[in-house]
Amino acid sequence: MVDYQLLKMKKNKIIKKSRTNIMATREEIKFLKNPNIGSERKKYCRFKKFGIKHIDYKDPDFLLQFVNDQGKVLPRRITGTSLKYQKRVAIAVKRARHLAILPYVTDLLKQ
Repeated sequence: MVDYQLLKMKKNKIIKKSRTNIMATREEIKFLKNPNIGSERKKYCRFKKFGIKHIDYKDPDFLLQFVNDQGKVLPRRITGTSLKYQKRVAIAVKRARHLAILPYVTDLLKQ
């Protein structure tokens, strides 16, 4: 092995055995990372949290929270809604579309 490829650990410092190359300490490296990585908010079902039992298909402002700009229903992994209420939201959106309260397809629904 070549001498400059060998690494030596010494009290939180990583030193290459080359003549000029000294790497950063661990304290300096921790500030190079983004502190917000890995600290995502916990997703929750807003229906369970606030005790909402009935989803009204006649309320388009509420249903727009679960629809993207194109008019598609947002998936559970994005909204955090539980399976039971996601099915009810999908049914409510379909009913609102059928009665022309919500559009089936659109460009830039939420501007």
